[in-house]
Amino acid sequence: MFRRVVLIVLDSAGIGEMPDAAKWGDQGSDTIGHVLERENPALPNLQRLGLANIRALPNLAPVPQPAGCFGKAAILSNGKDSTVGHWEMAGLITPIPFPTYPKGFPARILNPFEKAIGRKVLGNKPASGTEIIKELGEEHVRTGRPILYTSADSVFQVAAHEDIIPLEDLYRICGIARELLDGEDRVGRVIARPFSGAPDSFQRTKNRKDFAIPPPHPTLLDLLRQNDLASVGVGKIASIFDYRGIGENVAARDNTESMDGTLRALEVTSEGFIFSNFVDFDMLWGHRNDVKGYAEGLEEFDRRLPLLLKNLREDDCLVISADHGCDPTTPSTDHSREYVPILAFSKKLRRGIPLGTRSTLADIGQTVAENFGLSLSAGTSFLTQLR
Repeated sequence: MFRRVVLIVLDSAGIGEMPDAAKWGDQGSDTIGHVLERENPALPNLQRLGLANIRALPNLAPVPQPAGCFGKAAILSNGKDSTVGHWEMAGLITPIPFPTYPKGFPARILNPFEKAIGRKVLGNKPASGTEIIKELGEEHVRTGRPILYTSADSVFQVAAHEDIIPLEDLYRICGIARELLDGEDRVGRVIARPFSGAPDSFQRTKNRKDFAIPPPHPTLLDLLRQNDLASVGVGKIASIFDYRGIGENVAARDNTESMDGTLRALEVTSEGFIFSNFVDFDMLWGHRNDVKGYAEGLEEFDRRLPLLLKNLREDDCLVISADHGCDPTTPSTDHSREYVPILAFSKKLRRGIPLGTRSTLADIGQTVAENFGLSLSAGTSFLTQLR
Protein backbone atom coordinates (compact mmCIF):
# COMPACT_ATOMS: atom_id res chain seq x y z
CA MET A 1 0.00 0.00 0.00
CA PHE A 2 1.12 3.55 -0.71
CA ARG A 3 0.97 5.73 2.38
CA ARG A 4 0.35 8.82 0.27
CA VAL A 5 -1.16 9.30 -3.19
CA VAL A 6 -0.74 12.61 -5.01
CA LEU A 7 -3.12 13.29 -7.90
CA ILE A 8 -2.19 16.27 -10.07
CA VAL A 9 -4.71 17.61 -12.56
CA LEU A 10 -3.27 19.62 -15.44
CA ASP A 11 -6.52 21.48 -15.99
CA SER A 12 -7.63 21.05 -19.64
CA ALA A 13 -4.59 19.04 -20.83
CA GLY A 14 -6.54 16.60 -23.01
CA ILE A 15 -4.75 14.12 -25.25
CA GLY A 16 -7.04 13.73 -28.25
CA GLU A 17 -10.69 13.72 -29.24
CA MET A 18 -13.08 11.15 -27.82
CA PRO A 19 -15.31 9.15 -30.19
CA ASP A 20 -18.29 11.41 -29.39
CA ALA A 21 -16.35 14.67 -29.84
CA ALA A 22 -18.37 15.70 -32.92
CA LYS A 23 -21.55 15.66 -30.86
CA TRP A 24 -19.99 18.34 -28.67
CA GLY A 25 -18.61 20.37 -31.56
CA ASP A 26 -15.06 19.23 -30.77
CA GLN A 27 -14.12 17.00 -33.70
CA GLY A 28 -10.37 17.13 -34.26
CA SER A 29 -9.52 18.59 -30.85
CA ASP A 30 -6.17 17.45 -29.45
CA THR A 31 -4.89 19.81 -26.79
CA ILE A 32 -1.48 18.33 -25.97
CA GLY A 33 -0.91 17.01 -29.49
CA HIS A 34 -1.61 20.32 -31.18
CA VAL A 35 0.46 22.32 -28.68
CA LEU A 36 3.38 19.96 -29.30
CA GLU A 37 2.89 20.22 -33.04
CA ARG A 38 2.67 24.01 -33.08
CA GLU A 39 5.25 25.03 -30.46
CA ASN A 40 7.46 21.96 -29.89
CA PRO A 41 7.93 22.51 -26.14
CA ALA A 42 10.73 20.64 -24.38
CA LEU A 43 9.14 18.12 -21.99
CA PRO A 44 11.95 15.68 -21.11
CA ASN A 45 10.59 14.71 -17.69
CA LEU A 46 7.03 14.03 -18.82
CA GLN A 47 8.57 12.18 -21.74
CA ARG A 48 10.59 9.98 -19.37
CA LEU A 49 7.43 9.15 -17.41
CA GLY A 50 5.83 7.91 -20.62
CA LEU A 51 3.72 10.76 -22.01
CA ALA A 52 4.56 9.92 -25.63
CA ASN A 53 4.06 6.21 -24.94
CA ILE A 54 0.34 6.83 -24.43
CA ARG A 55 -0.07 7.51 -28.16
CA ALA A 56 1.97 8.91 -31.03
CA LEU A 57 2.57 12.60 -30.38
CA PRO A 58 4.16 15.23 -32.66
CA ASN A 59 7.71 16.27 -31.74
CA LEU A 60 7.85 13.94 -28.72
CA ALA A 61 9.20 10.43 -29.11
CA PRO A 62 8.20 7.47 -26.95
CA VAL A 63 10.90 6.14 -24.66
CA PRO A 64 11.90 2.45 -24.62
CA GLN A 65 11.74 2.17 -20.83
CA PRO A 66 9.30 4.68 -19.32
CA ALA A 67 9.86 5.57 -15.67
CA GLY A 68 6.12 5.50 -15.07
CA CYS A 69 3.00 3.62 -16.04
CA PHE A 70 0.95 5.27 -18.77
CA GLY A 71 -2.51 5.30 -20.32
CA LYS A 72 -5.49 7.51 -21.02
CA ALA A 73 -9.05 7.76 -19.79
CA ALA A 74 -12.39 8.67 -21.33
CA ILE A 75 -14.90 10.95 -19.65
CA LEU A 76 -18.04 8.93 -19.03
CA SER A 77 -20.04 11.83 -17.61
CA ASN A 78 -22.35 13.90 -19.77
CA GLY A 79 -20.18 16.99 -19.83
CA LYS A 80 -16.72 18.39 -20.44
CA ASP A 81 -16.00 20.84 -17.65
CA SER A 82 -13.98 20.94 -14.46
CA THR A 83 -16.88 19.96 -12.22
CA VAL A 84 -17.82 16.75 -14.01
CA GLY A 85 -14.17 15.88 -14.67
CA HIS A 86 -13.02 16.21 -11.07
CA TRP A 87 -16.18 14.61 -9.68
CA GLU A 88 -15.68 11.65 -12.01
CA MET A 89 -12.07 11.28 -10.87
CA ALA A 90 -13.48 11.04 -7.35
CA GLY A 91 -15.92 8.30 -8.36
CA LEU A 92 -19.06 10.31 -9.18
CA ILE A 93 -20.46 9.99 -12.72
CA THR A 94 -22.74 12.81 -13.94
CA PRO A 95 -25.29 11.30 -16.37
CA ILE A 96 -27.49 14.40 -16.72
CA PRO A 97 -25.68 17.53 -17.93
CA PHE A 98 -25.80 20.78 -16.03
CA PRO A 99 -27.90 23.45 -17.79
CA THR A 100 -26.29 25.80 -20.30
CA TYR A 101 -27.52 29.10 -21.69
CA PRO A 102 -26.39 29.70 -25.29
CA LYS A 103 -28.70 32.74 -25.56
CA GLY A 104 -27.92 34.21 -22.15
CA PHE A 105 -29.94 33.85 -18.95
CA PRO A 106 -33.73 34.10 -19.27
CA ALA A 107 -35.94 36.54 -17.36
CA ARG A 108 -36.84 33.90 -14.76
CA ILE A 109 -33.18 34.04 -13.68
CA LEU A 110 -32.21 37.59 -14.56
CA ASN A 111 -35.08 39.48 -12.93
CA PRO A 112 -34.81 37.92 -9.44
CA PHE A 113 -31.02 38.26 -9.57
CA GLU A 114 -31.09 41.97 -10.44
CA LYS A 115 -33.72 42.59 -7.80
CA ALA A 116 -31.71 40.75 -5.14
CA ILE A 117 -28.46 42.62 -5.82
CA GLY A 118 -30.15 45.99 -6.38
CA ARG A 119 -28.43 46.59 -9.72
CA LYS A 120 -29.01 46.03 -13.41
CA VAL A 121 -26.36 43.98 -15.21
CA LEU A 122 -24.49 44.35 -18.48
CA GLY A 123 -23.91 41.63 -21.04
CA ASN A 124 -25.94 38.53 -20.24
CA LYS A 125 -24.60 36.50 -23.13
CA PRO A 126 -22.01 33.82 -23.90
CA ALA A 127 -18.59 35.40 -24.23
CA SER A 128 -14.88 35.06 -23.69
CA GLY A 129 -14.01 36.52 -20.31
CA THR A 130 -11.15 38.61 -21.66
CA GLU A 131 -13.18 39.87 -24.61
CA ILE A 132 -16.25 40.88 -22.64
CA ILE A 133 -14.28 43.11 -20.28
CA LYS A 134 -12.77 44.79 -23.34
CA GLU A 135 -16.26 45.26 -24.75
CA LEU A 136 -18.15 46.30 -21.62
CA GLY A 137 -15.46 47.27 -19.11
CA GLU A 138 -15.68 51.02 -19.68
CA GLU A 139 -19.47 51.01 -19.41
CA HIS A 140 -19.17 48.97 -16.21
CA VAL A 141 -16.73 51.50 -14.74
CA ARG A 142 -19.05 54.35 -15.71
CA THR A 143 -22.31 52.78 -14.48
CA GLY A 144 -21.24 50.39 -11.72
CA ARG A 145 -23.32 47.64 -13.31
CA PRO A 146 -21.69 44.17 -13.05
CA ILE A 147 -20.97 42.22 -16.23
CA LEU A 148 -22.85 38.92 -16.49
CA TYR A 149 -21.81 36.30 -19.02
CA THR A 150 -21.69 32.57 -19.61
CA SER A 151 -20.01 30.11 -21.99
CA ALA A 152 -20.64 26.72 -23.54
CA ASP A 153 -20.19 25.34 -20.02
CA SER A 154 -22.68 25.51 -17.18
CA VAL A 155 -21.37 28.71 -15.62
CA PHE A 156 -22.85 31.98 -14.34
CA GLN A 157 -19.94 34.42 -14.39
CA VAL A 158 -19.91 37.91 -12.93
CA ALA A 159 -17.08 40.29 -13.81
CA ALA A 160 -16.39 43.54 -11.98
CA HIS A 161 -13.52 46.01 -11.65
CA GLU A 162 -12.03 45.76 -8.17
CA ASP A 163 -12.11 49.56 -7.78
CA ILE A 164 -15.79 49.75 -8.74
CA ILE A 165 -17.22 46.72 -6.96
CA PRO A 166 -14.89 45.65 -4.12
CA LEU A 167 -14.06 41.96 -3.91
CA GLU A 168 -16.24 41.24 -0.90
CA ASP A 169 -19.22 42.86 -2.63
CA LEU A 170 -18.56 40.84 -5.78
CA TYR A 171 -18.34 37.65 -3.74
CA ARG A 172 -21.60 38.57 -2.00
CA ILE A 173 -23.29 39.12 -5.38
CA CYS A 174 -22.09 35.71 -6.56
CA GLY A 175 -23.27 34.11 -3.33
CA ILE A 176 -26.75 35.52 -3.99
CA ALA A 177 -26.66 34.06 -7.50
CA ARG A 178 -25.65 30.68 -6.11
CA GLU A 179 -28.67 30.65 -3.79
CA LEU A 180 -31.06 31.66 -6.58
CA LEU A 181 -29.82 29.17 -9.16
CA ASP A 182 -31.63 25.98 -8.26
CA GLY A 183 -33.91 23.34 -9.74
CA GLU A 184 -33.75 23.28 -13.54
CA ASP A 185 -31.39 26.26 -13.41
CA ARG A 186 -28.87 24.74 -11.02
CA VAL A 187 -25.74 25.70 -12.94
CA GLY A 188 -22.50 23.90 -12.20
CA ARG A 189 -20.58 26.95 -11.03
CA VAL A 190 -21.07 30.62 -10.25
CA ILE A 191 -17.73 32.36 -10.77
CA ALA A 192 -16.59 35.78 -9.56
CA ARG A 193 -14.27 37.27 -12.20
CA PRO A 194 -12.64 40.44 -10.85
CA PHE A 195 -10.47 42.60 -13.08
CA SER A 196 -8.35 45.74 -12.75
CA GLY A 197 -6.53 48.34 -14.81
CA ALA A 198 -7.38 51.20 -17.15
CA PRO A 199 -9.81 50.96 -20.07
CA ASP A 200 -7.07 50.27 -22.60
CA SER A 201 -5.46 47.60 -20.41
CA PHE A 202 -8.12 45.80 -18.39
CA GLN A 203 -6.87 42.47 -17.07
CA ARG A 204 -8.37 39.79 -14.89
CA THR A 205 -6.83 39.47 -11.44
CA LYS A 206 -6.03 36.31 -9.51
CA ASN A 207 -8.91 36.87 -7.08
CA ARG A 208 -11.34 34.62 -8.90
CA LYS A 209 -13.70 32.73 -6.63
CA ASP A 210 -15.89 29.75 -7.53
CA PHE A 211 -19.26 28.94 -5.97
CA ALA A 212 -20.00 25.32 -6.82
CA ILE A 213 -22.80 22.96 -5.92
CA PRO A 214 -22.14 20.08 -3.54
CA PRO A 215 -21.77 16.67 -5.16
CA PRO A 216 -25.15 14.87 -5.04
CA HIS A 217 -23.57 11.68 -3.68
CA PRO A 218 -20.49 10.85 -1.59
CA THR A 219 -17.15 10.95 -3.38
CA LEU A 220 -13.68 9.58 -2.73
CA LEU A 221 -12.98 12.64 -0.59
CA ASP A 222 -15.94 11.94 1.69
CA LEU A 223 -14.88 8.31 1.99
CA LEU A 224 -11.34 9.23 2.98
CA ARG A 225 -12.54 11.66 5.63
CA GLN A 226 -15.01 9.12 7.03
CA ASN A 227 -12.09 6.76 7.51
CA ASP A 228 -9.85 9.33 9.20
CA LEU A 229 -7.49 9.65 6.25
CA ALA A 230 -6.01 12.99 5.21
CA SER A 231 -7.69 14.64 2.24
CA VAL A 232 -5.82 17.72 1.03
CA GLY A 233 -7.09 19.93 -1.79
CA VAL A 234 -4.66 22.28 -3.56
CA GLY A 235 -5.92 25.10 -5.78
CA LYS A 236 -9.56 25.07 -6.85
CA ILE A 237 -10.18 21.47 -5.71
CA ALA A 238 -12.05 22.49 -2.56
CA SER A 239 -14.40 24.83 -4.40
CA ILE A 240 -15.21 22.19 -7.04
CA PHE A 241 -16.43 19.87 -4.28
CA ASP A 242 -18.07 22.75 -2.38
CA TYR A 243 -15.45 22.11 0.35
CA ARG A 244 -17.01 18.72 1.15
CA GLY A 245 -14.60 15.96 2.08
CA ILE A 246 -11.68 18.40 2.22
CA GLY A 247 -9.63 18.08 5.39
CA GLU A 248 -7.18 20.82 4.45
CA ASN A 249 -7.57 23.44 1.74
CA VAL A 250 -4.32 24.83 0.33
CA ALA A 251 -5.14 28.01 -1.58
CA ALA A 252 -3.37 28.50 -4.91
CA ARG A 253 -4.17 31.06 -7.58
CA ASP A 254 -1.85 29.86 -10.34
CA ASN A 255 0.36 26.97 -11.38
CA THR A 256 3.36 28.21 -9.40
CA GLU A 257 1.33 28.37 -6.21
CA SER A 258 -0.20 24.96 -6.96
CA MET A 259 3.22 23.35 -7.22
CA ASP A 260 4.41 25.16 -4.10
CA GLY A 261 1.26 24.10 -2.26
CA THR A 262 1.67 20.49 -3.32
CA LEU A 263 5.26 20.47 -2.07
CA ARG A 264 4.16 22.00 1.25
CA ALA A 265 1.42 19.39 1.57
CA LEU A 266 4.02 16.65 1.11
CA GLU A 267 6.03 18.15 3.96
CA VAL A 268 3.17 18.00 6.47
CA THR A 269 0.96 15.10 5.34
CA SER A 270 2.19 11.77 6.67
CA GLU A 271 -0.54 9.60 5.15
CA GLY A 272 -3.50 10.16 2.85
CA PHE A 273 -4.48 11.85 -0.41
CA ILE A 274 -3.27 15.11 -1.96
CA PHE A 275 -5.45 16.36 -4.84
CA SER A 276 -3.94 19.30 -6.77
CA ASN A 277 -5.30 21.38 -9.64
CA PHE A 278 -3.06 23.41 -11.96
CA VAL A 279 -5.51 25.96 -13.31
CA ASP A 280 -3.42 28.13 -15.64
CA PHE A 281 -3.51 25.65 -18.53
CA ASP A 282 -7.26 26.18 -18.73
CA MET A 283 -7.78 29.68 -17.36
CA LEU A 284 -4.87 31.55 -18.95
CA TRP A 285 -4.02 29.62 -22.10
CA GLY A 286 -6.74 27.19 -23.17
CA HIS A 287 -9.67 29.60 -23.03
CA ARG A 288 -7.59 32.41 -24.51
CA ASN A 289 -6.29 30.29 -27.41
CA ASP A 290 -2.76 31.12 -26.29
CA VAL A 291 -0.80 28.25 -27.82
CA LYS A 292 2.60 29.70 -26.94
CA GLY A 293 1.54 30.31 -23.34
CA TYR A 294 0.21 26.75 -23.08
CA ALA A 295 3.51 25.37 -24.37
CA GLU A 296 5.52 27.51 -21.96
CA GLY A 297 3.25 26.38 -19.11
CA LEU A 298 3.91 22.74 -19.95
CA GLU A 299 7.64 23.45 -20.04
CA GLU A 300 7.51 25.17 -16.65
CA PHE A 301 5.60 22.25 -15.11
CA ASP A 302 8.11 19.85 -16.66
CA ARG A 303 11.03 21.85 -15.23
CA ARG A 304 9.61 21.65 -11.70
CA LEU A 305 8.55 18.01 -11.97
CA PRO A 306 11.96 16.61 -10.84
CA LEU A 307 11.67 18.56 -7.56
CA LEU A 308 8.26 17.01 -6.97
CA LEU A 309 9.58 13.53 -7.74
CA LYS A 310 12.54 14.11 -5.42
CA ASN A 311 10.15 14.92 -2.57
CA LEU A 312 8.22 11.66 -2.96
CA ARG A 313 9.00 8.93 -0.45
CA GLU A 314 9.47 5.29 -1.35
CA ASP A 315 5.88 4.55 -0.37
CA ASP A 316 4.29 7.45 -2.29
CA CYS A 317 2.47 7.30 -5.61
CA LEU A 318 2.08 10.23 -8.03
CA VAL A 319 -0.64 10.30 -10.69
CA ILE A 320 -0.76 13.05 -13.33
CA SER A 321 -3.94 13.49 -15.35
CA ALA A 322 -6.42 16.10 -16.62
CA ASP A 323 -10.14 16.81 -16.36
CA HIS A 324 -11.05 17.61 -20.01
CA GLY A 325 -9.50 19.34 -23.01
CA CYS A 326 -9.34 22.99 -24.11
CA ASP A 327 -7.47 23.00 -27.41
CA PRO A 328 -5.95 26.48 -27.88
CA THR A 329 -5.35 25.89 -31.60
CA THR A 330 -9.04 25.66 -32.53
CA PRO A 331 -11.38 28.61 -33.21
CA SER A 332 -13.38 27.70 -30.10
CA THR A 333 -12.40 29.14 -26.73
CA ASP A 334 -14.43 26.52 -24.85
CA HIS A 335 -13.55 23.14 -23.36
CA SER A 336 -13.17 20.15 -25.67
CA ARG A 337 -14.37 16.58 -25.28
CA GLU A 338 -11.09 14.66 -25.12
CA TYR A 339 -9.40 11.70 -23.56
CA VAL A 340 -7.07 12.66 -20.72
CA PRO A 341 -3.60 11.28 -19.99
CA ILE A 342 -2.74 9.07 -17.04
CA LEU A 343 0.85 8.90 -15.83
CA ALA A 344 1.57 7.02 -12.60
CA PHE A 345 4.93 6.98 -10.84
CA SER A 346 6.33 5.57 -7.63
CA LYS A 347 9.86 4.78 -6.59
CA LYS A 348 8.76 1.26 -5.77
CA LEU A 349 6.09 0.42 -8.35
CA ARG A 350 6.49 -1.37 -11.64
CA ARG A 351 7.61 0.82 -14.50
CA GLY A 352 6.65 0.99 -18.15
CA ILE A 353 3.31 -0.75 -17.69
CA PRO A 354 0.64 0.30 -20.22
CA LEU A 355 -2.63 1.04 -18.45
CA GLY A 356 -4.56 1.10 -21.73
CA THR A 357 -7.60 3.20 -22.49
CA ARG A 358 -9.74 3.43 -19.38
CA SER A 359 -13.48 3.75 -19.90
CA THR A 360 -13.87 6.37 -17.18
CA LEU A 361 -11.88 8.81 -15.09
CA ALA A 362 -13.43 7.07 -12.09
CA ASP A 363 -10.78 4.38 -12.52
CA ILE A 364 -8.33 6.84 -10.95
CA GLY A 365 -10.52 7.35 -7.90
CA GLN A 366 -11.16 3.63 -7.54
CA THR A 367 -7.40 3.01 -7.65
CA VAL A 368 -6.85 5.52 -4.85
CA ALA A 369 -9.73 4.04 -2.87
CA GLU A 370 -8.45 0.47 -3.19
CA ASN A 371 -5.00 1.60 -2.10
CA PHE A 372 -6.50 2.73 1.21
CA GLY A 373 -8.66 -0.38 1.60
CA LEU A 374 -11.85 1.37 0.44
CA SER A 375 -14.23 1.05 -2.50
CA LEU A 376 -16.24 3.42 -4.71
CA SER A 377 -19.43 2.63 -6.62
CA ALA A 378 -17.88 3.56 -9.99
CA GLY A 379 -14.61 2.78 -11.71
CA THR A 380 -12.20 -0.13 -12.04
CA SER A 381 -8.96 0.03 -10.11
CA PHE A 382 -5.62 -0.40 -11.88
CA LEU A 383 -3.72 -0.71 -8.60
CA THR A 384 -2.68 -4.32 -9.24
CA GLN A 385 -1.11 -3.26 -12.55
CA LEU A 386 1.10 -0.80 -10.69
CA ARG A 387 2.44 -3.26 -8.12
